[in-house]
Amino acid sequence: MKKRYYFLLGLVLILILTGIIVYPKYQRVTKFMNMFKIEQITENFLNMNSFIPSRELPASQNKYNWDLKKHFIFPDSFSLNDQKFEIQTYLDSSFTTGLLIVQNDSLAYEYYNLGHSESNPHIAWSVSKSVLSALIGIAIEEGKIKSIEENIEVYVPELIGSGYEGVKIKDILQMSTGVRFVEDYGDMNSDINRWGRDFALGNSQDKFASSLENEREPGTYHHYVSINTHVLGMLLVRTTGMNISEYMSEKLWNPIGAEFGAYWLIDDSGMEMALGGLNACLRDFAKVGMLYLHEGNWQGQQLVPRAWIKASVTPDASHLMPGTRDNSAHLFGYGYQWWIPEGNEGEFLGIGVYNQYLYVNPTTKTVIVKNSANYRYNEPNNVYRSTLASLEMFRKIAHLNAN
Repeated sequence: MKKRYYFLLGLVLILILTGIIVYPKYQRVTKFMNMFKIEQITENFLNMNSFIPSRELPASQNKYNWDLKKHFIFPDSFSLNDQKFEIQTYLDSSFTTGLLIVQNDSLAYEYYNLGHSESNPHIAWSVSKSVLSALIGIAIEEGKIKSIEENIEVYVPELIGSGYEGVKIKDILQMSTGVRFVEDYGDMNSDINRWGRDFALGNSQDKFASSLENEREPGTYHHYVSINTHVLGMLLVRTTGMNISEYMSEKLWNPIGAEFGAYWLIDDSGMEMALGGLNACLRDFAKVGMLYLHEGNWQGQQLVPRAWIKASVTPDASHLMPGTRDNSAHLFGYGYQWWIPEGNEGEFLGIGVYNQYLYVNPTTKTVIVKNSANYRYNEPNNVYRSTLASLEMFRKIAHLNAN
């Protein structure tokens, strides 16, 4: 009887321990798989750390206080291809949760909706990539990384044997690795959704990156691969000896006077979701845009090298130029994790899925940040998910108030 008792007791303990370990992952996967449903998406985008592990970035010790722009006209409408859009309708139909406009270094306009607020971090998705690029530039300036012309495996040897072996850091920055990857959020079997399920389980993103293969010669074709940015995150961690959150807090977040705390999502290995896991408030994302507007200089302190900023937003090869071309899968051009539209005003954007934007126009001295929870994002013919339409709205706002 004693043996049977101890056997049953041991079985119960095993079941309890299994539940403790497995059930949170089950909850996370369930939440992740239902994240984009209409009745949940807005709350999820504002509370990602409620069901995914995260690492905090505290607000700055010396918070930057915005000057307020006294005279600002918010336009009623804009046009794209001779089609007129009422801006408020466009904001509502793209399920905008927040919109913030800075012009001439002054806070000109701030709008929140659907539960968002000035102090609530919102997930940036791939706008996170553009922020990470600044950290790479800082690490290079500090001598942590010798040159972006070096192959990535020099610093991240675990990528030897993967599709990243022999790929220059510069090609990773410019989304030109040649790595085979399907970035289609509407296809449940695509590589990006396969990665998403893996991340939801807490599995190692480093291991996932090491599993990818190459299909093209690096540096010849512009093909957006989100895992490229994770590899840059691996590079940053290996070379600085710090996790991404620590390095960003010390080198960027605190110096720009971040008004609110932020956080990065992490996997169970403690590695940040570098490709899209930054959650922050609109005001502080706008500070990143203003830093780039001033070529890396913040209130007299050169936080990011000026040369890095210029190179980051300047396409330097034929496959990276904006416009339709055979050696690019995209209409927009590309720099170091920044998108470059056609035009002559030096504009550049960070763009995240479900309509997140960080828009910078040096000519009109404008920074615009937009958060959205557009559950209709995967409808290909939905004009309210169009980056081209959003770009025209940003341009109308910027030019109407330019001095």
